[in-house]
Amino acid sequence: MPSRRRIDPLLLYAIAFLIFIYVPVLLLPLFSFNDSPYVAFPLKEFTLRWYEQMIGAEQLQRSLVNSIKVGVIVAVVSTALGMLAALSFTRYRIFGRTALNGIILLPLVIPSIILGVSILVILRQFFDIPLSLWTIGAGHVLICTPFAMLVLVSRLEGFDRSLEEASLDLGENRFQTFWRVTLPLALPGVVSSLLISFTTSFDEYVIASFLASSESTLPMYMWSQLRFPQRLPEVLALGSCILGVSFVVIAFAEWYRRRDLQPARA
Repeated sequence: MPSRRRIDPLLLYAIAFLIFIYVPVLLLPLFSFNDSPYVAFPLKEFTLRWYEQMIGAEQLQRSLVNSIKVGVIVAVVSTALGMLAALSFTRYRIFGRTALNGIILLPLVIPSIILGVSILVILRQFFDIPLSLWTIGAGHVLICTPFAMLVLVSRLEGFDRSLEEASLDLGENRFQTFWRVTLPLALPGVVSSLLISFTTSFDEYVIASFLASSESTLPMYMWSQLRFPQRLPEVLALGSCILGVSFVVIAFAEWYRRRDLQPARA
């Protein structure tokens, strides 16, 4: 008799995990088109009025612009700092390397609420710096730089260093070697670092809530609107738009990564 095919428990776990993660996310756009302010079945008529209200909300637009501005600046600064740290750890022998690496990665293990309170105390009590979008950006750089460094370290350790040595032997200085050899080879890691840093900053709420003044970021705006049940559909529409943009960005990043992995044609 033919033996029965056994079901792999890991496959069942993977399927259950995907259902647990993505089904609630997919319900988000479903209810954003529902002509009811309540998230409940059965659904009523199809409508786009929640998207119209979202587009017409001035406070939402300001919060979105604030998040984009902070996210772009944080992504650039964090990637630059991460690149410097990655070059130092992969190209030079540094005294106390393990300790320095642990210090840079420390924000990843400290709870966000502790970081937020600590940065707030330092900025206001010691330096008397007024809270603004700049203070939010400073807090986000602190948590995004470790991600950028980890991504870039893995990339810089992944290609042949003899290419850099050949550039130096041919008369280029270290900056020219970095600009013409190291940076192009590390470009996929730089793009990944920019995307990760921007996404982390764009999504961060706890630290921003401590360091914000009258100007809020998008997560702060969304959280404030959840207190009003009649504003929930607008938040669902906004979340659906963010979900769509995130899908496009992730698809582009994956396409760019796969293109970089393809062997060069002769």
